[in-house]
Amino acid sequence: MRIAAGHDGLIALFEREGYARVEPPVLQPADVFLDLSGEDIRRRIFVTQDASGRELCLRPEYTIPVCRGHLAASGSAPASYCYLGPVFRLRPNETGEFLQAGIESIGRRDAAAADAEVLALALEGLGTLGAGPVSVKLGDMGLLEAMLEALGVAPGAKRRLMRSIVSGRLIEAEIDGPASPGIGEHAGLLAAIEGQAPQAARAFVEDILAIAGISTVGGRSPGEIAERFLARAANRTGSLSDEARSILTRYLAIDGDPDAAAASIRALARDAGLDLARAIDTLEERTGFMAVHGLDIASFRFFAAFARSLDYYTGFIFEIADSARADDKPLVGGGRYDRLLQHLGAAESVAAVGCSFWLERIGEAW
Repeated sequence: MRIAAGHDGLIALFEREGYARVEPPVLQPADVFLDLSGEDIRRRIFVTQDASGRELCLRPEYTIPVCRGHLAASGSAPASYCYLGPVFRLRPNETGEFLQAGIESIGRRDAAAADAEVLALALEGLGTLGAGPVSVKLGDMGLLEAMLEALGVAPGAKRRLMRSIVSGRLIEAEIDGPASPGIGEHAGLLAAIEGQAPQAARAFVEDILAIAGISTVGGRSPGEIAERFLARAANRTGSLSDEARSILTRYLAIDGDPDAAAASIRALARDAGLDLARAIDTLEERTGFMAVHGLDIASFRFFAAFARSLDYYTGFIFEIADSARADDKPLVGGGRYDRLLQHLGAAESVAAVGCSFWLERIGEAW
């Protein structure tokens, strides 16, 4: 796939700002993506095997490969990377190979400043590519988690609620809906994995199946069976109180420019008697750094209900879209993923934030 000459300016921008260009191997271990994204991603990646039978895949994105390379080369030492090259995904009626560019900032402790820098570079990068008017959508997974913790939501119900919020379904239906069939039959196993991190719970279920000598059930792989048990475990936990549901519903309805949204969230926390001060302070500090970069904050929209399904996102998230595009698909998407490197083998959580450019969409737009 030919890299357009105009993309050179994008990489030059990143390198000028201290982001070293890297090119991770195209072949990546498939289990890493399955563990972090779930078995559902298997339908969207190109899978093969090496000589020993280990599953490999063509890289479906850059963030995980860049982080794996960082751990191998630098451990947890701070570093910044940029990239531009092909990624591979199975997409109906579209080519399976397309270009992505992006940046990853790993190990910086000044999280709010790093978040603002990545957003500023994303917007400047789009300008380098000749982008026209765009819309900027902001969210905060850390603030959402803080809200659920302040409301006393149990781990299993929290995971179920997160899935509901990401998909846009009504929280009442998710929390108070009927229990999944088979809950009593597998109560012991479900209790053992309830509240565990998804990748740990998935590995536990797969180990149990391996010990029992089970390779497939009804055509499903151990990983797919594990996913079903995870879903059942999330459905075990009880319902929200009427008060908690009302507060969460009010929170998820908040949207506006970042300053107005922060004021609304602070007022809600005060009215509900919830301690969200630290999470709101982080939001406001990040907005301040955006102002330092000269960004038009008043034009941005913060949506409290904006969330991502991947477990490793921990804070700031954003999407930039073409203002004239009807389907609202992002041209750039990114966020903070402080849990990812620990999932990949780091001894502890490592601060990290980045974004990816969908160059194909950008090319179609302008």
